[in-house]
Amino acid sequence: YVAAMNGVDVIAFTAGVGENDWKVREWVCEYLGYLGVTIDLEKNKIRGQEVMLTTPDSRTKVCIIPTNEELAIARETVALV
Repeated sequence: YVAAMNGVDVIAFTAGVGENDWKVREWVCEYLGYLGVTIDLEKNKIRGQEVMLTTPDSRTKVCIIPTNEELAIARETVALV
């Protein structure tokens, strides 16, 4: 889809592996150089908080967005009951 959209503005890592595994994020971003992705390797090691990983010269932004799946499930359950 990236080619069809002529690129992307932001790539968000979230939940499980995306939120917690800096090695996977680094590995994925290495393959996104064609999108102009350049990440700050120190920021990439931050866990549990919302953070922009990219350097100022990165054409495509990359961020971590923490999730709370249990809260989302609880809210949906309350809405149904």
